[in-house]
Amino acid sequence: MPIKKAIFPVAGLGTRFLPATKAQPKEMLPVVDKPLIQYAVEEAYAAGVREMIFVTGRHKRPIEDHFDLTYELEVALEQAGKDELLSVVRSVKPDDMECVYVRQAQALGLGHAVLCGRRLVGNDPFAVLLADDLMVGQPPVLQQMVEQFKEWRASILAVQEVPPEHTRRYGIVAGTTVNDRLVDITRIVEKPAPEQAPSNLGVAGRYILTAGVFDEIVRQPRGVGGEIQLTDGIAGLLRREKVFAYRYEGKRYDCGSKEGFLQANVELALQHPALGAGFRDYLKGLEI
Repeated sequence: MPIKKAIFPVAGLGTRFLPATKAQPKEMLPVVDKPLIQYAVEEAYAAGVREMIFVTGRHKRPIEDHFDLTYELEVALEQAGKDELLSVVRSVKPDDMECVYVRQAQALGLGHAVLCGRRLVGNDPFAVLLADDLMVGQPPVLQQMVEQFKEWRASILAVQEVPPEHTRRYGIVAGTTVNDRLVDITRIVEKPAPEQAPSNLGVAGRYILTAGVFDEIVRQPRGVGGEIQLTDGIAGLLRREKVFAYRYEGKRYDCGSKEGFLQANVELALQHPALGAGFRDYLKGLEI
């Protein structure tokens, strides 16, 4: 089955970016000229996803507004003859893309956030994209994973090699090598200490999952941090289905951290067709 639905867990408080996130969602923080969440949605759309399921919380209304029709703005741009800007505004939500919103009443973990989308997903395979992880690849990372799903018809997790001292930040997987990009997972552990990590392959913020993961999430007790962990649900899924880890081609920016967010802004600004050349000259002129 094609991957037509994606869940975006966006209910987090964004406390690491206070005070910038006091009155706006962290997912709406701009990287160059687009909010973080738009990068993730565009990646999903490029991979063939047409139903975007946002698991939201309080104070997340700006995300809904961003992907909604802005009649007054469009009329003003049209009357002013600003056709290029009008095209930019309308491209945020293509006509064949549907946006659905469901509230996560309590922040009980990533597994719980994914579970909130269960009724909307049904029995279909689906994607999960974490907007904090801005992924850049050619083709886009989720599109790479969809191609793998077409071949293997099993859940697939994006992974990258991480330094041993960073294993506490990731779900860590281990398994049998299938080829230079793919690992048949036999074990997954949430945020292990370096001495307990089964490998150095950390799960990045992109998943393709079968609907069977929902039953596994429901069965799990609360895990690390007292939360319902998606990693624990995937560990349960491993007992009855194949799950693969995919070493994606591309680069991940950890925009959940200030350092990663700044790196993304600088590097994507340098790649921007209109801004790149001038910005590069500006940086060269700085006395650092």
